[in-house]
Amino acid sequence: MPMRWPLRFPGRSTAGLLVGLAMVLAACGEEKNPSARAPVSVKAERVSASQHALSVALTGEVKARVQSDLAFRFTGRIAERFVEIGDHVEAGQVLARLESQEQTADLASMTAGVQSAEATLRQTTAAFERQKSLLANGFTTQTNFDNAQQAMQAARATLDAARSNLGTAREQLVYTSLTADASGVVVARNAEAGQVVEAAQAVFTIARDGERDAVFDVYEGLLAQRPADDTIELALVSNPAVRATGKVREVAPAIDPATGTVRVKISIDAPPPAMTLGAAVTGIGRFKPDNVFALPAGAFFTENGKPAVWTVDPRSHAAAIRPITVDSYRTGELLVRDGLEAGDIVVTAGTQLLRPGQIVKPLLPDAQPREETKK
Repeated sequence: MPMRWPLRFPGRSTAGLLVGLAMVLAACGEEKNPSARAPVSVKAERVSASQHALSVALTGEVKARVQSDLAFRFTGRIAERFVEIGDHVEAGQVLARLESQEQTADLASMTAGVQSAEATLRQTTAAFERQKSLLANGFTTQTNFDNAQQAMQAARATLDAARSNLGTAREQLVYTSLTADASGVVVARNAEAGQVVEAAQAVFTIARDGERDAVFDVYEGLLAQRPADDTIELALVSNPAVRATGKVREVAPAIDPATGTVRVKISIDAPPPAMTLGAAVTGIGRFKPDNVFALPAGAFFTENGKPAVWTVDPRSHAAAIRPITVDSYRTGELLVRDGLEAGDIVVTAGTQLLRPGQIVKPLLPDAQPREETKK
């Protein structure tokens, strides 16, 4: 069996050990009681609410209200192209033409078919008239008369079909020319002369004359803000002196998965001539003002990942953590929307030395509480 030795503290009695232990515990008790220590001096200020209107400036592009993609109605090889990007075209103007040898041959064939059907109809009509006269005088039979009438009706139906085919051939020849459906500017070209294009393949894109929109890609979080009104101030990026106003006309119902933004279209009221298609513009939107509390950046910290500040009880001078809701951040300061009330004392410097319930000595500035700089 292992030998057991008695635990001894050489040179110290049991009574002395107990006295030392009691002194250590007393010292620990004093450390845990912050109210027994001298108050810590911290910078603080008494907050007051002020009106703050958030504004946002974004860069967008001027686009036509309506854009048309123009394409040929059947497959073919482009023989000629008559316009370039940026050209202004009028309604009905020919933009490009396909090779039309096949359509021209079909038209000639259908024209000959109509002429043949007309000749047959004239012949059968004359035969019918003779049979009709002979039947009235009793010199022919009813059977011969009926056969002549039937031949004439068949010839008339053949002529109608030939004329319909001729109309189709003429349309096919017309469709070899691509024409503008409205006046506007050519903003895209997707084919060249000599290229084979499929039916309904877009060859040109026409931005129609008329109303113009300023198109912006907006961060989705901004759409949750309440706008002061639906009027947006617009300015040309290349010349900010060129200004206009507009109103929100359309907001895309879905978020672009590639950019995480929402497309917003602003209808431009009486756009200046300098705001041409494709021009870059700046749009400034303002939101409804809210009551906020402006605090220096030194007052801000996070508690469990959420924004908070230290407040001081005006009677007991005890420090406490106060969760807040930040409205926005600016250089050197933050704007608090919720979590504070007018008259609260907020610590603005020395927050890293504080603990909940600690007694502090707030050093308030002699001047009046600073006011929010309205934007």
